[in-house]
Amino acid sequence: MLSGKNILIGITGGIAAYKICELIRMYKRMNANVRVVCTPNALNFVTKLTLQNLSQNDVGVEEFNIEQYKPEHISYADEADIMVIAPATANTIGKIANGICDNLLTSVVCAFNKPIIIAPAMNCGMWENEFVQENIMKLVNAGFYIMEPESGFLACGYEGKGRLCSLDKIYDKTVELLSVNKILSGKKVVITSGGTIEAIDTVRYISNYSSGKMGAALADVAYEMGADVILITTKDVQKPYGVVKVKSAIDMKDAVEREYDSSDCIIMAAAVADYRAKNIADYKMKKSESNEISIELIKNPDILKSLCEMKQKEAVAVGKGSSVLNIEPHKSPVIVGFCAESENLMENAKIKIAKKGCDYLIANDISRKDIGFSSDYNEVSVISKSGTIKNLSKATKKEIAKQIFEEIYG
Repeated sequence: MLSGKNILIGITGGIAAYKICELIRMYKRMNANVRVVCTPNALNFVTKLTLQNLSQNDVGVEEFNIEQYKPEHISYADEADIMVIAPATANTIGKIANGICDNLLTSVVCAFNKPIIIAPAMNCGMWENEFVQENIMKLVNAGFYIMEPESGFLACGYEGKGRLCSLDKIYDKTVELLSVNKILSGKKVVITSGGTIEAIDTVRYISNYSSGKMGAALADVAYEMGADVILITTKDVQKPYGVVKVKSAIDMKDAVEREYDSSDCIIMAAAVADYRAKNIADYKMKKSESNEISIELIKNPDILKSLCEMKQKEAVAVGKGSSVLNIEPHKSPVIVGFCAESENLMENAKIKIAKKGCDYLIANDISRKDIGFSSDYNEVSVISKSGTIKNLSKATKKEIAKQIFEEIYG
């Protein structure tokens, strides 16, 4: 499955660097073309000659060792299909997470716009350091694939979490990422994510518990499947594709409608507040002597229903013969809604898809603690406009996202 694939391995200065010799052999046995980039400190643990013999390619170390007209870090980034950084030290992880490019390896990462696997290895105390964990989360949010270290006896003499994960795990993840079906290539996919924020005054607001994880997973997977992705979200995220930050339901509606005409698929995964304050105070409201307060609420626009109505109007216009004028009709996007329910899930989902008119509805049960809000897992049912139902068993949100796209476009 790796035949003809170009794999770039980044090795940093950790004791586990010697293990990567076997990883190179694993890739080469499957006929992959392997190139290696090392930090200078990595060569304290494994020799350049060894890596060159195993990879059958020159090994990059110095950033300005330029033999051709093209800057070397750009050349490495352009040629590779995937990058694997193993072992990744706390130092290199910190540099990547904060955009520091002070050696060849970190410069390549900065220019790399394809999948990157990072396999950390370090002392258990370093792994648990709050700043290291903060940097790890930055990388996760930016779309990097983190292969967490394993627990056991460490080279430093400590017992704890910090050992490089098994080479089989790194290999399997590489195969998985290079085997992604590019069924969304050439398509523009717009996804909404997170819970909207409806202001009451200058400091208070109405919102919900949505973490935005499902929407982000859908956007990540769409990007991996080849789509041009726009994520419209209420969360602060850094991604390798387009991100539009919004707050309120009105903001989200405007942002989605701006993308409508150029979209092939719109997925409304956001938890949009049903109501907002009728009058928003432009100051912080003070407490009164009364033990009660009344806030008048009005309905927010139904974004999903509005999109479906736009699509229906286009269908009617085409049906009336607009194509007779030799005008290429706009190909309306596939519209996908979400239905988050705490009871009577399927009954409510069937009512919702009939009422809204979307092409697909993703129904999930938010009453369960092991899936849904804030969880990394989900379990959903994909309901089509024609009435077919596909139940997707509990899995990570990224795996669920992959199955959703395969159901829609497979």
